[in-house]
Amino acid sequence: MPVAVITGGSKGLGRALALALAERGWSLVLTARGAGALAEAGQAAEERGAVVRTVAGDVTDAGHRGEAVAAARALGGVDLLVNNASALGASPLAGLAGLGTAGLREALETNVVAAHGLLRETLPLLRSAPAGAVVSVSSDAAVEAYPTWGGYGASKAALDHWSAVLGVEEPGLRVWAVDPGDLRTELYRTAVPDDPDEAARPEPESVVPAFLRLLDERPASGRYTASALLEAAPAAAGR
Repeated sequence: MPVAVITGGSKGLGRALALALAERGWSLVLTARGAGALAEAGQAAEERGAVVRTVAGDVTDAGHRGEAVAAARALGGVDLLVNNASALGASPLAGLAGLGTAGLREALETNVVAAHGLLRETLPLLRSAPAGAVVSVSSDAAVEAYPTWGGYGASKAALDHWSAVLGVEEPGLRVWAVDPGDLRTELYRTAVPDDPDEAARPEPESVVPAFLRLLDERPASGRYTASALLEAAPAAAGR
């Protein structure tokens, strides 16, 4: 069975993707800071037939990353690395004039540096996998100038470029940065606690088919949006 490592796998998009992969027969290593929610997500994935290892901890900690990779190695390797764990840097969000350097550093450490650290540990396993892939969850804030989203957006822009370079340097892998769009998640609720449009935002499960399409069709490494992948899916299915 293929093995996926998913950071931030206890809630939101990470959990939704984990459950979908579980139904496809994947083995999973899920990481997150909240042990309780992580255990619940792991149990839900097991009920769908997956072999699951949960590793609670902070992805910015090298020891925690090592534990996650060791758990994946024990399951047989790493076929898919999903860099989903994210930090806003400030909550609620603040303009750049009010964003402290510690907040910016937190966003960069979680969203970029931790992803790089995990990639370095998993890269030998990904290279030896039959169809190794890296998915990094991006944001439209990486390419659009939204007030108060500067720190988070800068970190996601860096993650996008990191992914692009990795895709060039590792032509044997597929490396995708994916903008899932605005979803009804705890992260977005923390960023914009008084969002009047929260009820209208889609659930994370709604974009999972976009990620599955990447895994099924393995398009070229690059940056994708979930909306474009979902719009193109019916035509692709008809071929």
